[in-house]
Amino acid sequence: MASLKGKLFNFMIRNGHLLRGKWKKEVFDFNTSIAEFRDRCEKGAARFGKLPQGIVVREEKIGEIKAEWLVPEGAVPEKVIMYVHGGGYVSGSCSDHRGIISKFASNTGIICLLYEYRLAPEHPFPAALEDSVRVYQWLLASGFHPENLLIAGESAGGGLCLATLLALKERSIPLPAAGVAISPWTDLTCSSDSYHTKNKKSPAPVNSWTVFSHYYSGNQEASHPLISPLFGNPAGLPPLLINAGVDDELYEDGEKFAQKAKQSGVEVYFRSGPGMIHCYPLLAPMFPEATEAMDEIVTFVKNILDIGSN
Repeated sequence: MASLKGKLFNFMIRNGHLLRGKWKKEVFDFNTSIAEFRDRCEKGAARFGKLPQGIVVREEKIGEIKAEWLVPEGAVPEKVIMYVHGGGYVSGSCSDHRGIISKFASNTGIICLLYEYRLAPEHPFPAALEDSVRVYQWLLASGFHPENLLIAGESAGGGLCLATLLALKERSIPLPAAGVAISPWTDLTCSSDSYHTKNKKSPAPVNSWTVFSHYYSGNQEASHPLISPLFGNPAGLPPLLINAGVDDELYEDGEKFAQKAKQSGVEVYFRSGPGMIHCYPLLAPMFPEATEAMDEIVTFVKNILDIGSN
């Protein structure tokens, strides 16, 4: 059962429209301004963008891709988390994710590389995937060893994390040590019951996933395995930790991918959060369930990258 504090925070986030003086949740359609949505995300992040103590931000340029190193004090320089931001493939940037990912870096004690892949609808699939593969190959070319790298991401970034692993495997590029996917979007056909049964419990605008999927898929079928990794072959992937809030539309996306990966022989740790919303571990330390889930992720990452022995 969720803690009282957890219930309170989940209620507030689910019903943010009430706090903004609106009785009904926002409904997305193809007339919804993506530019305004991005602006809203940036402004929202600015209110919670304070960096943890000891984090140093260093700008990086990977070809035309803007990136940032988020470096916690005392981090081992040769070990890196390549972090794939969320945002439904239509939004997300270093500036609007710096705050939450710097906390991720601080919690793990590991350097995070946050980067800006190209966004839809201006740049549909495979732009985001190709940018992600390019960033990973740049890390390898820069001297980082695969066993010292981990790819992590949340929401669309969690799905893109898994799609990137599938693409690396397909192209016979050495795989990283592991992947971490928080509330991953693995099925852009939006076929799971969760999309219909859990929308009232989710903070996401109504129909937003359908709109985002259309923009990202472009001229390709949404069932393409590198768009929707749920339809890919996970056999041969490195160890995975997948976390999903039970009250999230994307819950079944994470659960089904974890089940398929496990059946394919992949070492998978799946954590479900009863009563929890989208990407709740990133809300740590606001309530106990978020802190517990984040602690589990931190332990997994440190064990995989063998940080405890350093």
